Amino acid sequence: MADYVIAIDQGTTSSRAIIFDTKGSIVSTGQLEHEQIFPRAGWVEHDPQEIWRNVREVIGQALSKANLTRHDIAAIGITNQRETAVVWDKTTGEPVYNAIVWQDTRTQDIVDRLAADGGVERFKDIVGLPLATYFSGTKIVWILENVEGAREKAEAGDLLFGTTDSWVLWNLTGGVDGGVHATDVTNASRTLFMDLETLSWRDDILEVFGVPRSMLPEIRSSSEVYGTAESRSLLRETPIAGILGDQQAATFGQAAYDKGEAKNTYGTGNFIIFNTDTEIVHSKNGLLTTLGYKLGDEPAHYALEGSIAVTGSLVQWLRDNLGLISSAPEVERLAETVDDNGGAYFVPAFSGLFAPYWRSDARGALVGLTRYVNKGHIARAVLEATAFQTREVIDAVNADSGVPLTELKVDGGMIANNLLMQFQADILGVPVIRPVVAETTALGAAYAAGLAVGVWSNLDDLRANWQEDSRWEPQMDDAERERLLRNWKKAVTKTFDWEDADTK
Repeated sequence: MADYVIAIDQGTTSSRAIIFDTKGSIVSTGQLEHEQIFPRAGWVEHDPQEIWRNVREVIGQALSKANLTRHDIAAIGITNQRETAVVWDKTTGEPVYNAIVWQDTRTQDIVDRLAADGGVERFKDIVGLPLATYFSGTKIVWILENVEGAREKAEAGDLLFGTTDSWVLWNLTGGVDGGVHATDVTNASRTLFMDLETLSWRDDILEVFGVPRSMLPEIRSSSEVYGTAESRSLLRETPIAGILGDQQAATFGQAAYDKGEAKNTYGTGNFIIFNTDTEIVHSKNGLLTTLGYKLGDEPAHYALEGSIAVTGSLVQWLRDNLGLISSAPEVERLAETVDDNGGAYFVPAFSGLFAPYWRSDARGALVGLTRYVNKGHIARAVLEATAFQTREVIDAVNADSGVPLTELKVDGGMIANNLLMQFQADILGVPVIRPVVAETTALGAAYAAGLAVGVWSNLDDLRANWQEDSRWEPQMDDAERERLLRNWKKAVTKTFDWEDADTK
């Protein structure tokens, strides 16, 4: 049989196609960035058509670099930016509006309206999530209420909604010519509409939001054959057999399949997922309850998640908005020019604060400045912000689970930054471990697809593939750790209550 699996990783800043062999090693990669569209403050959009064009092109890049054809590919896996919402016309295949990205905060008024009866935790016991601009449900409402003709088309059954996995799947399987409209449980669990216990859409919640059920994709498991690539594709007739939201995919790629195992992805934002096995654990400390994965007909596995909005994107901001660095890797060299943060703390609440605070009124702040602080200290404060935010989420995980984390597996682009990884171990007080294959998000999608078609037999095959690359042990003394954390928490409080009717 074919010996390779291709993963389509449709992320926040780029789309990639990565081909893996049976050992879980990368054979080749294709990647294209797409435009980040900022129509006004707090609004973030992508062009769905550009994303789909890029997906097709990166598939070609990956196949060409590996000198492979569709006959060598056993299955296709898809992973994606989870809460980014696309609404399109099922007859024409055209989006009715740009994709509204997970970082977008324009729906705060809709959140407030829905929370007026029952508060932000109105549906949390059912769906595992608070009402927040982060999730895709309110983004659909905004499109229906603000795009001319959208409400009428939706109620007539002519519009489809999907996170970007559904958009890619629908197009890859034929689009207007029989495209499959589906998603998996992990992505469905990020909409505000899916019942965690039944794994089905809740009609009563849809009615409150005013979203027609006909728009929604079918909810499927994370590992099964959804359909095959259509005849014009370079991968025609290849089964699409795995879908996982990006953070769940990274957890799957890290082989964190057992209760108590966790990973932290360092990307545009940071996302910690802690496996609670088949138990639904409702957080009392600001975490989300979400689906971890579901393999075919097997029981669903759940997780606690700590979502941090701005980490890697803060480095991009330092590069693109301030010009202090010309490339992201330069931030480490600049930070290494100083021994510490010089008393400066950067809280990147650009779109409010996510876990564990969930403060949509917060805005970014750089505090503790004196004449002593230079650009090296600011670069260090930028990196330390990622580690501090991670520590606060890990504290919440420990409190909810009752099982203190003893080590942290890491993945994502920022783990190449050794200074950050050492500081992360120091501020956590536990080892930080980087795997050999750092592209665990794409790897997880490949694993889910490969399991469905027999490339791998079971989870033990996948565990055997995981290998440690680097490990950072804590070196900071307890008193210094506590001093830094105390100052960080003080800095966080300075961001609260900034946004109000006069500052929007």
